[in-house]
Amino acid sequence: MSSLLVLAIGIALLLVLIIKFHMNTFIALIVTAVVVGFGLCLPGFGTMTLAKIPVSIEKGIGSSLGELAIVFGFGAILGRLVADAGGAYRIAHTLIAKFGSKHIQIAIMLASFIIGIALFFEVGLVLLIPIVFAVALEAGLPLLYLGIPMAAALSVTHGFLPPHPAPTAIAGVLGANPGTVLLYGIIIAIPCAIVAGPMFTKLAQRFAPDAFVVKKHLEAFGEDQHQFKLEDTPSFGLSVLTSLFPVLLMGITTIYDIVFNDGKPFKNPQGFDGFVTMLGNPVFAMIASLVFALWAMGWHQGLHNKQLMATAETAIKSIAMLLLIIGAGAAFKQILIDGGIAAQISHIFQNSSVSPLILAWLITVLLRVALGSSTVAALTAAGLVQPLIAAGGVNPALMVLVIGAGSLAASHVNDAGFWMFKEYFDLNVKQTLQIWTVLETIIAITGLVVILILNLFI
Repeated sequence: MSSLLVLAIGIALLLVLIIKFHMNTFIALIVTAVVVGFGLCLPGFGTMTLAKIPVSIEKGIGSSLGELAIVFGFGAILGRLVADAGGAYRIAHTLIAKFGSKHIQIAIMLASFIIGIALFFEVGLVLLIPIVFAVALEAGLPLLYLGIPMAAALSVTHGFLPPHPAPTAIAGVLGANPGTVLLYGIIIAIPCAIVAGPMFTKLAQRFAPDAFVVKKHLEAFGEDQHQFKLEDTPSFGLSVLTSLFPVLLMGITTIYDIVFNDGKPFKNPQGFDGFVTMLGNPVFAMIASLVFALWAMGWHQGLHNKQLMATAETAIKSIAMLLLIIGAGAAFKQILIDGGIAAQISHIFQNSSVSPLILAWLITVLLRVALGSSTVAALTAAGLVQPLIAAGGVNPALMVLVIGAGSLAASHVNDAGFWMFKEYFDLNVKQTLQIWTVLETIIAITGLVVILILNLFI
């Protein structure tokens, strides 16, 4: 148990550095990884050596950022192209007009889900808030009545669907097929969005009625917003196709594997098998999707390369720190693995009657509550529960998704998403805890339940 004491001290240190001393998360993670590494060098506390500490850090960062640099970089550019060209505006406007006022929550949720696949959570929130606010104002509805389904849809794509940071990075750590994670992730995300969106809205109106008021003005819109005329934006079909292009490519490969290889990836694919396998590789999927987006949202709309490259530069800047944080989280994870903590946790639970999926979820929830960042909590948990996959015979894709579910639970004051939701929806801290924290926890619990049901059939 001595190595677990080192882990507890490490997590406490990370929490203090981020919350108390407001240290940059990337720096705090690296410092914590080094301190935990030193602790695991002590006799009887772990299997780490002093010489191995920098090697483990380098290995963790290098192994995690290999494909992620292209996946996240190109993914961020694709999402920004869709947003800047007005594609996201077109998607939201068309679905709202199609569904009508009676089913406006479903329209907002569906639009947010589609846009959320292409955009990171924070970017999606900044982009959609003005659109949702305008719709709510026109319909005479409280902003939260539409905002909760929007936030639920954005959150489930962030937690469950590649190419978002957590599911993509964890799939790499646990050796899961990203296409399979995507397929199962969509099956899990849909009921989670419905329960935490329209269904939870009815409950929230009862226990936080003071938050559901019609507002004529919002203070915080974040960055400057583009103003679009509908006739100047790309068509609905082209906008949806561009947003979902990487999903379609990964989906083609996954379905092909299910039909022709019993759902397993081909070990040494040749010929047409190799071509289809290449399509679904996240790196190729993002490269092909970006090339298509440059045409669909750029050249086809009459935009010049200078404008497109300005968009690309802005997008890359927006994810630079995220990539560093993911790399640092992976370094911390590697220290835990090389220092013997992951193996010890596996040994503790190897005779447990509790499902490895539930254990992984609980570990991730505890890390999420302590650390705030869902991505950092997910990556740390992935390193800890990695041995449980082989020991428990768990499907790696489901393990990725159950960690993703746990990483969304109980967002509170140490999570940036908590404060974004508070400011954008003009709430106080109590209201944000009542709505945002509960919403995220509902997604986490619903996700766990659906995954456990899915596990019975896979």
